[in-house]
Amino acid sequence: MRIGVPKEIKEGEYRIGLAPEAVREFVAAGHELSVETGAGAGINAADRAYLSAGAAIVSTAAEIFAKSEMIIKVKEPQESEWLRLREGQILFAFLHLAADPAQAKGLLASGCTAVAYETVTGPDGQGLPLLAPMSEVAGRLAIEAAGLALQRQNGGRGILLGGVPGVPPARVAVLGGGVAGTQAARMAAGLNADVTILDHSLPRLRQLDELFQGRAKTRFASAAAIEEAIFSADVVIGAVLIPGAATPKLVTKRMLHSMREGAVLVDIAIDQGGCFESSHPTTHVHPTFLKDGVVHYCVANIPGAVPLTSTHALNNATLPYGLALAAGGLGALATTPGLRGGLNVHRGHVTHPAIAASLGFALRPLEAVLAA
Repeated sequence: MRIGVPKEIKEGEYRIGLAPEAVREFVAAGHELSVETGAGAGINAADRAYLSAGAAIVSTAAEIFAKSEMIIKVKEPQESEWLRLREGQILFAFLHLAADPAQAKGLLASGCTAVAYETVTGPDGQGLPLLAPMSEVAGRLAIEAAGLALQRQNGGRGILLGGVPGVPPARVAVLGGGVAGTQAARMAAGLNADVTILDHSLPRLRQLDELFQGRAKTRFASAAAIEEAIFSADVVIGAVLIPGAATPKLVTKRMLHSMREGAVLVDIAIDQGGCFESSHPTTHVHPTFLKDGVVHYCVANIPGAVPLTSTHALNNATLPYGLALAAGGLGALATTPGLRGGLNVHRGHVTHPAIAASLGFALRPLEAVLAA
């Protein structure tokens, strides 16, 4: 298959769809790889590294999209990119369509087959193996971002996350005990912050209680518990995920008025719409804004700040699925079960139930796609 890797053009995005090591794997499997010139600069991979791995270097994104049967990216296509997609072409990338109706309409109009990293499941239909590594990175970076945002010159309360002898640490409330939330809690607890994790799943809370061994408290995420937690928190990490769907707004604008002035909200879920009603996407260049005295950090591509780590972690997870798509095209959905959950759009139809429900679009069942 002819596979293209364009340069990422989303603001503040320095990752690349395939590192040279991953390109080498595709070439060894008999595929033809084209990489846009300069696409690997963010991970310090020069064009010559891709040439050595067996790829061709192409001068423009337009040529990449025109000659490739499959496009491998990191972040969702921007408008100039989705306009270049065509019927029958496979797109393999993060998409987050539930919070992005404009992109969804663009992909539907293109007729492409779009497989989203964030909804690919494990072989047994459980877990989100391609989202997990980026959630790990985002969760860890969320605490670093919170620590900076807490500093007085950035609008924060002027509190050190871990405190010092004789002065108490910051209180950190983590909404969601999944991969990102757990990593955020681990980082915060490692700095000796006072950490509480809130989640709806009692089995998960039991696992977290065992994992943290008293270094973090767990609490069932009732509406009253969430409101009480944010009232006393210095930092609130939003790490809620409903696969494929828009994120519920757990913290309303009204609730901001009960928070401490200079408290910090970090919305890891912003790429799915965010779990704070007051959130809107920000960038690495301008990562925060102040609303009702509360600092909001809502960067939609948090792992893009550490592209070398993130690209390799992502490739470690995506490689077997990408190779399966390259070898079998749409037929890979039958031979690699986890890819079925990843199919979001196919030939003008939404094929993922949660995305269709979130956007109010008609659903074409996966069975109908596979039978066609």
